[in-house]
Amino acid sequence: MLSYRHAFHAGNHADVLKHAVQSLILEALSIKDKGFCYIDTHAGAGGYALDHEWTQKKAEYLGGIAPLWQQREKWPQLAGYFAAIDAMNDAMNSDQQLDFYPGSPKVAEYFKRPQDNLTLMELHNNEVELLRENMMVPGRRSSRSQSPTIHHRDGFEGLIALLPPTLKRGLVLIDPPYELKEDYHTVASTLAKAYKRWPIGIYAIWYPLLARNVDRSGALKTALANSGFKDILCAELSVSEQAEDFGMYGSGMIVLNPPWKLDEQLNELLPRLADALAQDKAAGWSLEWLKSAPSV
Repeated sequence: MLSYRHAFHAGNHADVLKHAVQSLILEALSIKDKGFCYIDTHAGAGGYALDHEWTQKKAEYLGGIAPLWQQREKWPQLAGYFAAIDAMNDAMNSDQQLDFYPGSPKVAEYFKRPQDNLTLMELHNNEVELLRENMMVPGRRSSRSQSPTIHHRDGFEGLIALLPPTLKRGLVLIDPPYELKEDYHTVASTLAKAYKRWPIGIYAIWYPLLARNVDRSGALKTALANSGFKDILCAELSVSEQAEDFGMYGSGMIVLNPPWKLDEQLNELLPRLADALAQDKAAGWSLEWLKSAPSV
């Protein structure tokens, strides 16, 4: 099944959480001069025009990035994330402050230096063509950098085939649409295989928080806790009350081998995001070590 198009949800509360965590990890990798790799298993179109009819159909960005963008000077911990958004709008010659929103590939492109490399995978025929087009327009910092490698392939299969990477430091972002309930099992089994091939890599897995009768986030967390990795951090952000049968009320990010102090950064950031993006009084957040929290 390949019906999912992320443009309908670009810039929503789940994107804010996902790309904020992604940016914090890439900032940590950028501290050292030594190169890092970035692998995106479900890259999507790379970036999105917020005035597109698909994006405007639900206009979910109005409850996500839009209110934060208007007060971005009050969010210094998200400076890198906002800079990535600004870079895409600048590259697209935007006359407005927020006409375009970067997907995870364009966020990663912003942080890429000449010594780093990006590998992007996308299976959807139309999405991969849009990805190629969007990644041909470089951001300000990456204009002289090597272009990313783009694969038209299944990201789960592709990830295992590409591991271990040539550069030993890096981040893998796994962000499937979870259209099929089997995706949860595939995520866990893929990570177990990845551990055997590249146990020192950083892996960030996004997942939805769904209505009570269809939510599978608990099983995913349990499976990843048993994937072999020693340090597993889990951050969740909910923006509304959990329904019984339908709807997404929030999302989570599980980070395997998280960089130093990511937990401290998220402990400060998540309460503010929950307040800023709340849709009702049930909004909230959580941060926990699923396995082996480091000793203080």
